[in-house]
Amino acid sequence: MTPVHIIVCIKPVPDPRRWSKLKLDPETMLLERSDLEPVINPLDRNALEQALVLKKAQKATITALTMAPPSAEEQLKEALATGCDQAFLLTDRAFAGADTLATARCLAAAIRKIGIFDLIFCGGYSLDGSTAQLGPQIAALLELPDLTHTLELELHKKTIKARCRRDRGQVRLECDLPALVTFDQQINQPRVPGMVGIKRAMTISITCWDRKALELEADQVGLKGSPTRMLSIFSPDRTKKGEFLKGPASQIAAELVQKLQQKHLLEPEGGRS
Repeated sequence: MTPVHIIVCIKPVPDPRRWSKLKLDPETMLLERSDLEPVINPLDRNALEQALVLKKAQKATITALTMAPPSAEEQLKEALATGCDQAFLLTDRAFAGADTLATARCLAAAIRKIGIFDLIFCGGYSLDGSTAQLGPQIAALLELPDLTHTLELELHKKTIKARCRRDRGQVRLECDLPALVTFDQQINQPRVPGMVGIKRAMTISITCWDRKALELEADQVGLKGSPTRMLSIFSPDRTKKGEFLKGPASQIAAELVQKLQQKHLLEPEGGRS
């Protein structure tokens, strides 16, 4: 029986312990990350750990994949040290400034190029973006079912069953492979690579692909391929203060209705004239 092949998408993000030093470029409205040490996005560690759990139970093979600057080889080596079998780095100056859609487009192209797979694992969201859009966008581009914010996962031959978080509770879902799954922090406790794994990772070469290798046009990637833009950023006005109404309940209710009507937040009795 062919081993299950899992592709885990990871993202280097600024170390959360150094976020006080984050700066925003006033011209590009992009985060300046060069002065901050990157780490694997915490929820991507949960995705990686779940792949390692299946590797032990199902004899799966694991591919680590990221789109990032060349320095991300360090995060891919860490993924290899935990137990991944191979790693791919998508790196090109043309990828800079990509939004989630342009990033998903690159990752989907790489996954097609990698070939046959059974599962794609992603963190539920990244700490530096928190949109939770990337996984579902990859699934849409590859025309795959996606199970998001997964808290529990079972693999049965070519079917997966999952318990997933939703705004108003939890749901149990089931689908056939191949599929994409995103994970929340509650799914597991990520492991720390040991010395044997670190030594093994040093012997594995990382494959690097640029835009041309992915057969993508210049207007499909980076800022050119991103339909969303950060136009401005500001701190909300916190100078407004609340107003307390005092008196009997009937008086407070009447006064509140009057104030809401004055602000056109409530229509007068009988509707508009």
